[in-house]
Amino acid sequence: MLLGDALEFRHGPLRDALALAEPVLRPLGEAVGAAGEVVIVPGNHDHRLLRSWLERRASDGRPPLGLEAAVDWRDGEPLAILAGWLGPASVRAAYPGVWLREDVYATHGHYGDRHNTVPILERVGAGLMSRLVSEPEGGPRAAEDYELTLGPLYAWIDNIAEWGGIRGRGGGGLQVRAWRALQQPGGRTVRSLGVSAAFSGVVALLNRARLGPLEADVSGPELRRGGLRGFEAVLERLGVSARHVIFGHTHRAGPLPGDVTSEWETSSGISMLNTGSWVHDPGWVGERPSGPYRPGFCAVLDDGEPPRLVNLLDSA
Repeated sequence: MLLGDALEFRHGPLRDALALAEPVLRPLGEAVGAAGEVVIVPGNHDHRLLRSWLERRASDGRPPLGLEAAVDWRDGEPLAILAGWLGPASVRAAYPGVWLREDVYATHGHYGDRHNTVPILERVGAGLMSRLVSEPEGGPRAAEDYELTLGPLYAWIDNIAEWGGIRGRGGGGLQVRAWRALQQPGGRTVRSLGVSAAFSGVVALLNRARLGPLEADVSGPELRRGGLRGFEAVLERLGVSARHVIFGHTHRAGPLPGDVTSEWETSSGISMLNTGSWVHDPGWVGERPSGPYRPGFCAVLDDGEPPRLVNLLDSA
């Protein structure tokens, strides 16, 4: 299962992203083989895969998304191209998530940006969009509510990328650049009192503008906790009743040895597992090449067993 952001549509035109993906997806499909299946669950960086399907849904008056909706495609659309590359494996797509078992649900996790308390740029953008659209009183309660708030933001970013990209992107996404701006090499939070005071003032202004609630802490631990709290809020609001939920998005794999187990369990008893990132980005990895932001993590689900986190590069 490709759990979101399998393609990067934010760093340039669609044709460039597809050209980079083809030499990776063709061997993957061959390895899975005709007897296997590849499930694509789009995220925020490859949300463009859903564009035509979402437009058809709007015009056809289809039922609400719920927790899992089958995504179809037409010849020539990006999903059709991906499905062709992944042959001979059978391919299907689902959104916003997919049930892998009665007790295991998987989704990319980008809806959590609406509730994250860390002022990363996409969180601020989500707060701004919530003021511009007709979001329900009290915040999102269904997948359509999240799409209403986040979809226009993703489309705007995708359109900028199609015509040249965001200036100075430096190989990282919006969240990475925001984090780098307030970090020293190795992930240490900037200690300058002037910078800290200015940043705290900006966060206070954002909260007064009702774009929060946001906190000024952008340390590594708070990035982890903020992402987990935001995702827990999504699970509660969408009514996910699984015992285990697999997600990604925040780039921070876990739970790993040494993590506080209770942070990875919701108040309703759902165990959360994050598959981390497959991108080696020094801005995240820092001086810890064996840390939780290193690439290569995936979730393995054996029959009757809880999902388990492994790193394929550790055993390579």
